[in-house]
Amino acid sequence: MDATSKPTCHIVRPNHAYDGKQGLSYFQGIAAETVGAKGICMHLLTIPPGVRAKAHLHEAHETAIYMLSGEAHTWYGDRLEQHVVVHAGELFYIPAGVPHLPANLSSTPCTAIIARTDPNEQESVLLLPELDALVPA
Repeated sequence: MDATSKPTCHIVRPNHAYDGKQGLSYFQGIAAETVGAKGICMHLLTIPPGVRAKAHLHEAHETAIYMLSGEAHTWYGDRLEQHVVVHAGELFYIPAGVPHLPANLSSTPCTAIIARTDPNEQESVLLLPELDALVPA
């Protein structure tokens, strides 16, 4: 989107995927790159069975997740010492700067809508490889 264009409404069809730094594939959604968003991004994520992300955090941006189907395990905290299972129909909030690692430990895919207060979704991702081994593969 041209920075000098007058803001307008957009429909985005999530039919293009991209690989995120976290090791998962996201369906393109609302972001600075697609619609010129200034303070939010929203994407669709499906995690295949047995797949997990890399440990990471979003430095200055909050994350809100709505689980559409399936369930995802997420370890979080400075040493990934906390654990939660997010089920279909539940919402999950991750504050800015909190290390986390989501995984799908089930035999079926899980799908979620993810919204962040960073319009450039991948810019605030900070990988934490030193934490990856803290969660069993």
